[in-house]
Amino acid sequence: MKIVVIGGSGLIGSQLIEKLDEAGHEAVNASPQTGVNTLTGEGLAEIMRGAAVVVDVSNSPSFEDKAVMEFFTTSTSNQLRAEQQAGVGHHVALSIVGTDTLPHSGYLRAKHAQEQAIQAGPTPYTILRSTQFFEFVRRIADEAFDGEVIRLPTALMQPVATADVVLGLAALAEGSPRNAVVEIAGPESFPLDELARQVLRANDDPRAIEGDPHATYFGTELADNSLRPGPDARIGHLRLADWLRQSVPA
Repeated sequence: MKIVVIGGSGLIGSQLIEKLDEAGHEAVNASPQTGVNTLTGEGLAEIMRGAAVVVDVSNSPSFEDKAVMEFFTTSTSNQLRAEQQAGVGHHVALSIVGTDTLPHSGYLRAKHAQEQAIQAGPTPYTILRSTQFFEFVRRIADEAFDGEVIRLPTALMQPVATADVVLGLAALAEGSPRNAVVEIAGPESFPLDELARQVLRANDDPRAIEGDPHATYFGTELADNSLRPGPDARIGHLRLADWLRQSVPA
C-alpha cells in the first residue's frame, strides 16, 4: 500500500521509508526536499493521492515557543485537510512521552496541541509517544553546556534507539487505526545526567557533567518520572551498551 512519510528526509523518516520499502509498501517521502511544504500546503494534495496511510515524523526547524506552536498546529491542520480530501484512512504521528504532563515547556505544549488536533480531526489515527532517542543525548548535553560544565537534571529517563522507534512506527502504519495514544521506550532507565556521562565517555568527550534536580529540560523542571512511559508501553530491544558499540567509532 502507499504510505506517505511526512518528514521522510530526516533521521526517523529516512529509516522508516527504508523499512516500509523492504516490507513491500510504496513508501513516499514528503518533505521540503521533495517539494512538499506542510506549512504552506504546497504539494500535499498531489502526494496524498492514492495513499492509505500518512505517517508524520516531521519536526519544527525552530524550537522558539511561538514558531514551534505555529509549525505543529499549521502543519497538522494542512495534513488532515489534504488527507480528508484524498480519502486517507489512517494518520500516524510520532510524539513525545511527557507532552501532557510538562506544560511549562513551549516545545511540549506544541506537541500536545498537535496531538489534540489529530484527535479532533477527521482521519482515524494512532499517536506514538516515544521517550528520548539515544541519538539526541549528545545534543542535549551540548545545549546544557555553559562553557565550563554540563548541568543536567537528575530525573529518570528511559531512552530508546531510533531503530526501535522505526519498528514501532512501521507496525502501527501496517495495522488498523487505534484512535489512541500508545507509547514506546527503551529497556533501561537512567538519571539523565548519568546517561549523558556514559554517552560522552564513550565518545571521548572530557567535559564535566553535574547533576542538578532543578536544571531544566526543554524549558521545564522535571519530576523523577516525567520522562518515563506508563506500564503498557512497547519496549525496544536495544540497550545503551549495545547501541554505543554499534554507533560509536572504535
